[in-house]
Amino acid sequence: MANYRIKPEDIKELIPQKSYCYASEMITVDGMPVGYMYREKPEDDDDSGWRFYSGAETEEYVEDVYHFMMFDLNYIANCDASIIPYLNSRVGTELERVEGTDKFQPVED
Repeated sequence: MANYRIKPEDIKELIPQKSYCYASEMITVDGMPVGYMYREKPEDDDDSGWRFYSGAETEEYVEDVYHFMMFDLNYIANCDASIIPYLNSRVGTELERVEGTDKFQPVED
């Protein structure tokens, strides 16, 4: 079992949303900041549609389903509060961190 970086007793309510997302262990275990995030069509009513990556994941890493888990969206906000201003973005949004900042910009193709 993974050793998550934030203990349940240390989680603060940073966002009112009660929904889940998927996130890489590089964020939730290794402590890396979110480097890439996108929002897809939710799988069900409780899914926010958000998916979070550090940006350092290799293709091989991503293919291993054990490196990603479902988390309460508020937990990921506690891991990296810089995502909060973007959480109301529409489905289809794809953002990457502006290097050296807490800001995100749309991914350019």
